[in-house]
Amino acid sequence: MLVPARHALGAAIVAVRVWPARDYTRVTIESEQPLPARHQLVDSPPRLVIDFDGLELDSGLRELVGKVRPDDPYIAGARVGQFQVNPRVLRIVIDLKRSVRPQQFALPPVAAYRHRLVFDLFPTQEADPLLQLVRDKPAGADAQSAQAARDVQDTLGDLIARIERPAAAAASSAPTPPAASSPPPAASGLPPAPSAPASAVAPPPPLPLPPAPEPTAAPLSSAEKRKVNRLIIVALDPGHGGEDPGATGPTGLREKDVVLAIAMKLRDKLEAAPGVRVVLTRDGDYFVPLQERVRKARRVQADLFVSIHADAFLRPEARGASVFALSERGATSTAARWMAERENSSDQVGGVNIAAKDAQLARTLLDMSTTAQIKDSLKVGREVLSHIGRVGRLHKAQVEQAGFAVLKAPDIPSILVETAFISNPDEEARLRDPQYRRELVDALARGIHRYFAGHPPLARQRQL
Repeated sequence: MLVPARHALGAAIVAVRVWPARDYTRVTIESEQPLPARHQLVDSPPRLVIDFDGLELDSGLRELVGKVRPDDPYIAGARVGQFQVNPRVLRIVIDLKRSVRPQQFALPPVAAYRHRLVFDLFPTQEADPLLQLVRDKPAGADAQSAQAARDVQDTLGDLIARIERPAAAAASSAPTPPAASSPPPAASGLPPAPSAPASAVAPPPPLPLPPAPEPTAAPLSSAEKRKVNRLIIVALDPGHGGEDPGATGPTGLREKDVVLAIAMKLRDKLEAAPGVRVVLTRDGDYFVPLQERVRKARRVQADLFVSIHADAFLRPEARGASVFALSERGATSTAARWMAERENSSDQVGGVNIAAKDAQLARTLLDMSTTAQIKDSLKVGREVLSHIGRVGRLHKAQVEQAGFAVLKAPDIPSILVETAFISNPDEEARLRDPQYRRELVDALARGIHRYFAGHPPLARQRQL
């Protein structure tokens, strides 16, 4: 007979969740009370062993075994049971596919969550994002002409030189390393409208692969087709993800799902143009801390950072799209300040290991945001706002400003786009509509292209 899992202090298990991703895999154990645990890494074969004192096995913990996906880059499987040497100890053994650097931390209750014990499994050697960007095949490349494809390849020179310079010092001609293993399938579709509101915390089932990208980007006029002498890199940031669902619409549509779908379509649209490459801060349903999103953009020396969201408000009648830039002198409106505070709380909901935060990076994001960055952000924000206003209603007719943490890269023009109010029933329905999402993506792409046509990026000088 199974007994409900209880800790000596009365900590009942609420849920167990697994979030696989190319960057890292997260395992979350949620309980009614704090759940002390200890872990150790064991070799031959590699595995992570987690022990809980005074905890007994129940059906909730057994679910961990079935929640490990075959395409998880780090976890091969999991086993749960009472430790034979000491029956008062419950042991979880996570079989690993590769060596990892685990981080264990606890999160207090927030939003819909109770106490959470989190295990983040990071690779021991972080992948070079520039190398991945060079190797990834641009979406729509097959539809480009041979000359356009050569133009794209030529513009990769500065990135390739930066990546291969250390290797060239050791050998005059180094072979190309093997391609990185394929990432898990990215969740880019949207679930059908449910008959009742969906849970804000339950992870969704794997979603189908996205349809084939559209072959061409929005055309520019001849006056706008200025020669760009190097690759343009755009960082797209789908908000929320994983433990943080973001806002939820009246029928259960989750912000994290819809903004990921929009970002992946926008990536395909932008990369269909010669000389443009896109990096996503997340390409699946997993959480990325706010400062890590900025760090990813800076590591690839992005020329533009666009964070994509679907807003919510206390009143369901609020509607319209918005574009925000950073402000160092306070928000331009009460609503802008409220939205910034809501988005900045994402780390609390998604779950950040405070002890592992990079203090130097945090100081950089706080201290180095410059007037020039904000000036350029307002320029691209106005271009984007003017185009998305043609496919739907605007909440504000001008670019607003507030202290969004995700916009604080000191050397990258950065904007945050609230595509619509997902809390509004009509706008939630529009966000579900594939035709509206295509029109929205076209408008975003056109605004970004127009900005770069009028403000072509200079040669790369930043050193990260």
